[in-house]
Amino acid sequence: MTAGVREQPRGADSPRPRPGTRSRLVGWLTGLAVLAGVSYRLWLLGHAAPPTNSDEATMGLAALHIARGEGFPVWFYGQQYMGTLEAYLAAPVFALAGGPSLLGLRLPTLALYVLFLLLTWRLTLRLTGDRWFGLLVVVLLALGSDRVVKNQLIAGGGYPEMNAAGAALAVLAVDLAAGRPGWRPARWATWGLLAGLMLWVDPLVLPYVVATGAVLVGFCHRELRGMAGALLGAAAVLGAAPLLLHSLSTGRNPVHAVLAAGGAEASAGWADRLHGGLLLGPPLGLGFCGPGRCATWQLWWAYALPVLLVVAALTAWWTMRRGTAPRVAGATRLALVLAAVATLAAYTVSSAAGRTPVESSRYLSCLLLTLPALLWPVWTALRDGPRIARPVAIVLLAATLGTAAYATWQGARTAPASRAAEARHDELVATLRHLGVRHVRAGYWTCNRLTFASDERVVCAVVDDTLRPGLDRYPAYRREVDGAAAPAWVAPTGSPLAARLDERLGAAAGSLELITLDGWRIYLPR
Repeated sequence: MTAGVREQPRGADSPRPRPGTRSRLVGWLTGLAVLAGVSYRLWLLGHAAPPTNSDEATMGLAALHIARGEGFPVWFYGQQYMGTLEAYLAAPVFALAGGPSLLGLRLPTLALYVLFLLLTWRLTLRLTGDRWFGLLVVVLLALGSDRVVKNQLIAGGGYPEMNAAGAALAVLAVDLAAGRPGWRPARWATWGLLAGLMLWVDPLVLPYVVATGAVLVGFCHRELRGMAGALLGAAAVLGAAPLLLHSLSTGRNPVHAVLAAGGAEASAGWADRLHGGLLLGPPLGLGFCGPGRCATWQLWWAYALPVLLVVAALTAWWTMRRGTAPRVAGATRLALVLAAVATLAAYTVSSAAGRTPVESSRYLSCLLLTLPALLWPVWTALRDGPRIARPVAIVLLAATLGTAAYATWQGARTAPASRAAEARHDELVATLRHLGVRHVRAGYWTCNRLTFASDERVVCAVVDDTLRPGLDRYPAYRREVDGAAAPAWVAPTGSPLAARLDERLGAAAGSLELITLDGWRIYLPR
């Protein structure tokens, strides 16, 4: 299709709703759904939920260093992949607040969720023109199981920004491909900048970058040969500049690090990969399971997903053959379906799917971007399909909403325990500071969290369960602790590290002084 400005389509398969009471009603209901989704996540943040960890604290320490002007890291500390965009977003919050906090670290991720919700609603209207279907999509995204809200709120690197960027890329692709007038140079540059940023931040969203890029090439190839292509390319280079400059200056290839993190150098049987990638992964990643596990009945989505993908692809292909405006919407829906298939395939062939399927299901976070394309055939079957198809559509949509709502309730129940655990950690930090402890040794999942929570007033070096040096993502902490006269030890109650320190305490009476707190044990050298 030639480039140029064409009439803006109103939707793919359905007309714009008539103005009036029904239109106002769906608008109010959509706004309430957005407010409910944001309020639920604010309530979680008020309960320090989802629970934080040392990986998130590592991003917080990077933000703290940026805010103080002490460093400007390109990568997540201790590795050569996963850009630190979240740290740069949180740094101004820390600067304005006068110091770090878990809430300050997560406020930008909450804003990214809001952006994702609004952009997906807009994308749904662009693709379908049906505001009631847009309401359905918003309600689904307002819900949030344990795994979904972890991806959206924890500033652990990559996940909160990927979906917002992916939705923006899809909206821009639809507008540009359909010839939407006004601000076209800015749209081209924004698409390129976001694509480059995601290349730096996390490659998991690349299937959606490629898919929406293919829509642009298919409909705007002539325009891309001119100034539009130059703007897109220059903006993409600018977005990926941190990655490119670091690679050129160090000679390191971040692709190798990404493959290693995905399990390319590990081994897992194909039965385990298929089980984790195709059975456990989709229900967990899309928000249909409880915290850390999937009940057997919650796995139904894994069996429905392949059918929905095939039907969505066929209906999108059929829409592409109907005319100019539906062609753009149909092509974009097909692109989103193919991106979901590529994401599932890449995850399933990785060893991570077989070795750590529950935790690694976060790699399927971007599948939420395909929901509008995936559920649109079900919605049209309910609205305009034959009578025999309507009961099936009703059952499928009701099961989708019901399962997601139940998983959300399961996740919400863990919030009080998360707040209590955070209170115990606050007591640990306060006790160490009261005792005048400046340097400690602890396990990986304790160290950077402790250093971040204390605003670096307590510096921690990592040890393993045998008291040997472990993985220090920020080596300066190790050097400072090693140079200290008598570092303390900190271990969670009941942990293998605590058991080993208790053995030392018994074998060398008088060498350590034990202080016990709720959930923690502090060992002070005499």
